[in-house]
Amino acid sequence: MPVAIILQPSPDAAALLNKREQLATLRTTLAEHESELAQLRARLKTFEGRYLRQIGILYAELDELEAQIAEREVDLYDSESARRHAVESRVRAQETHDAAFGEAREAEEFDPPPSLKTLFRDVAKRIHPDFARDEAEQKHFTLLMARANQAYSRGDSETLQRLLDDYREINATVLGEDMAAELIRITRQIQHAERDVAALHVERYTLLSGEIAQLHLDAEIAAREHRDLLTELATSLGEQIAEARRRFELIDRQISAHGR
Repeated sequence: MPVAIILQPSPDAAALLNKREQLATLRTTLAEHESELAQLRARLKTFEGRYLRQIGILYAELDELEAQIAEREVDLYDSESARRHAVESRVRAQETHDAAFGEAREAEEFDPPPSLKTLFRDVAKRIHPDFARDEAEQKHFTLLMARANQAYSRGDSETLQRLLDDYREINATVLGEDMAAELIRITRQIQHAERDVAALHVERYTLLSGEIAQLHLDAEIAAREHRDLLTELATSLGEQIAEARRRFELIDRQISAHGR
């Protein structure tokens, strides 16, 4: 009877196979986290836009009225504390105005500088899916290209430069096509993927810890109780604005009565 001979892979081949499987798993995890984080960003961005349109402008109006009242009180009382309060109120009014209206203006005025455009082109020349060598790399390049597009749209040159540096480190500093060179490249890709997964965890935690995320959570809880939290806030702010207007009119009459 013929004897079956089972060939065992060499230690280097086994190590390379293990690294490839590890990298594939990491890239799948990274893609899932990227997708989840993109959805989270989109939800919070949509909610923030509604908040600014419905609530932010009311806060800006209220703080502007409070600043005007504080400035009129300087005319009425002419004290150091009144002047200090007026300055603080004006600063707060400017901050809430910028928060409510600044983001939309910045988006309209965003014009990427030539250096960012050049950096984005350099990145795209290397990680565009059309340049992938196989299906697995094409999927990975698609993920990287989406990350590059997001970074470019928000003017994030740091992320674009990191994508470019990663590519160069993996592909340009390891010469050769043998098993040892491939093992080094894959090991570096694993290190980068682990770093990126950790960074996504940090960004997700940061987003969920922010004020907008907390308010969004409160709004979802209210919705389950058939309430609209933002509408409730808008109603409350409307009442505060009406009261502030009455106080402004009152102090205006007091100043007029004193002949100032």
